Amino acid sequence: MSSRVLYALALSAFAGLSTTIGSVIGIFVRKPGPRFLTFTLGFSAGVMILVSFVELLPRGIEELGFLWGLVAFFGGMGVMFLIDALIPHSYKAEHHTRNTPKKRNAPQYVSDPGSLEESQRLMRTGVLVALGIGIHNLPEGLAAFAGALEDPNLGLAIAVAIAIHNIPEGLAVSAPIYAATGSRKKAFWYSFLSGVAEPVGAGLAALILMPFLSSALIGGVLAAVAGVMVFISIDELVPASKKYGHDHLAIIGAIVGMVVMALSLWMLKMM
Repeated sequence: MSSRVLYALALSAFAGLSTTIGSVIGIFVRKPGPRFLTFTLGFSAGVMILVSFVELLPRGIEELGFLWGLVAFFGGMGVMFLIDALIPHSYKAEHHTRNTPKKRNAPQYVSDPGSLEESQRLMRTGVLVALGIGIHNLPEGLAAFAGALEDPNLGLAIAVAIAIHNIPEGLAVSAPIYAATGSRKKAFWYSFLSGVAEPVGAGLAALILMPFLSSALIGGVLAAVAGVMVFISIDELVPASKKYGHDHLAIIGAIVGMVVMALSLWMLKMM
């Protein structure tokens, strides 16, 4: 393997594994409470929604055209709907079986972060977010790899910007899993594995896909990933963030997540 290819792979690994920084932030809080979970889940939704509509879907439409870009987008949502339908939703009955919350004047739908049902729901949310981010990181790995092959400085700039916006993605994975399991090790490893998808994507480009790579193929993958991430956000993250009775904090978290991701994407374009 040439030194240029090894350099490109190393940059992709650096960018992808920066999710572990967000993971450490997510597990730093010893006992995540309702406010922390509300904010971080809303934050995660904001990150995923903004990057989908501002970066991934537009790139797919640019490469495939408006119609086929949207077909790929809704195709990604359809795949996630099928996956979601096949995963048991045992926690969904909790709204009808839970006793009145202890907190006085709290809404009846407020969830107890320590309950079994809530732990199952948070674990499922964290796994789905890890899946969505892992899929999303595959084409990012391709992008960092291709940029580094074209120009080492361009590859470095792309990798740094991707690393910055992977930090909140690591937080998005680790926080709900740590809250569900109480295990820092599990939270860290799920986040780590979602980040590993990035150098895996670069490795696939180097070993298998390089002769077949095209802008249209990458654009289609990005549009489909946008659909996956939007589905996860509206089906899992937004409802989960509002279950603790802090609706305004959930919205603030989503807005802050969008701002953080917007700044990281702006940095990517400025480099």
